[in-house]
Amino acid sequence: MPQRMATRAVPEVVDHLFRREAGKMVSYFTRVFGMNRLSLAEDVVQEALCQALQTWSIRGLPDNPPAWLMRVARNRAIDLARRDKKFRDFTPELTHLMKLREESRQADPVFEKEIQDDQLRMMFSCCHPGLSTEVQVTLILKTLCGFSVGEIASAFLANEDSIEKRLGRARKLFRDSGKFVEFAGEAEFPERLEAVYQAIYLLFNEGYHASESEQTIREDLCYEALRLGLLLSEHPMAARPKTFALLALCCFNAARLAGRVEGHGELIQLEHQDRSKWDAGLIAKGFGYLEKSAAEQEMSEFHVEAAIASLHSGAESFEKTNWEEIVKLYDLLYLLKSTPIVGLNRAVAVGYAEGAERGLEELARIAEGDKLEGYPFYPAAMGEFYLLAGRRSEAEKSFARAEGLARNPAERRFLEGKRKECFLEYGK
Repeated sequence: MPQRMATRAVPEVVDHLFRREAGKMVSYFTRVFGMNRLSLAEDVVQEALCQALQTWSIRGLPDNPPAWLMRVARNRAIDLARRDKKFRDFTPELTHLMKLREESRQADPVFEKEIQDDQLRMMFSCCHPGLSTEVQVTLILKTLCGFSVGEIASAFLANEDSIEKRLGRARKLFRDSGKFVEFAGEAEFPERLEAVYQAIYLLFNEGYHASESEQTIREDLCYEALRLGLLLSEHPMAARPKTFALLALCCFNAARLAGRVEGHGELIQLEHQDRSKWDAGLIAKGFGYLEKSAAEQEMSEFHVEAAIASLHSGAESFEKTNWEEIVKLYDLLYLLKSTPIVGLNRAVAVGYAEGAERGLEELARIAEGDKLEGYPFYPAAMGEFYLLAGRRSEAEKSFARAEGLARNPAERRFLEGKRKECFLEYGK
């Protein structure tokens, strides 16, 4: 890559690395420093990323950006350890350990496996029993997945202040522990596993419907979630039906990513997607994991969501989609996971199975529907069914409201197009 092009691309590269590498690096340094110094590990990684932004903008991108980041962060960590009196008792051991690791090449498979083990261990360490599941998931998303506070708030349909408070509680718990607080062992594994599942699930969803990005879809986040799911499945205690169901769901949805956008990232509705662009190999893997998830008598929300995704992935066309079966599956999913988002998706399925007016009825009946007030695809769904029902004035108003709630430029352009579709119907 020419240096001029590389220099222009620096902010995008650093943003990508923040998503891709920051979680691995924080996991690594937290293992070295201890969970009670989580903030220090985050600061070391953040400083390395800031230095990359400054240095690479002048000198261009290095041959191996992840290795460059790790080397700079390690040097910074060693400097802090030597200067800080808190590390005086064990600085020689810490420095020796870090120097040994520094001598390992980034591409060394043994080193990569160690980093992966650190990351998986860190995910479970974030799930401290003194924290609620919501706080555990929030901490994983912020620390390991590189989510902004706004992205976490969007994932939970919450406000940013409440997310900041969750993070503050988590960091205080680890800070006040005064010692290395880490995942203790097998007895705690099942309890902590649920939060890890939810973090991976929400990471994929943020990639599938990006809330704070120029793009509607962030494929890098989707594939990072898939990578973490695969990493989890390799752990003997996590190789269980629910893990495979989550992997099946990720595979089915990731397979359709290429068909969801066109041109400059414009969103394409399901009924207009070119299904030849869907990844047949990933769909096949999805069916394989779904079959594997049925090996035992266990039913989870991931099993049901994967089954719904399999019906979409296996349908020859939008018209041949088995909406009646999808509605039945959403009924079951709502019993397992009665959230407003599930209610919204169920209402949409009812509308396609039983007609637009029935869809509008179900949309109006969603429990805790007030939590969807800031979610653009709630009024967008109403606009779609109003349009299908021939109620164009109401459709136009709904799409205008959805456009005002759009979370990124791509969503805004898509919803603007839907609103203009109503104008065209009027002949304006």
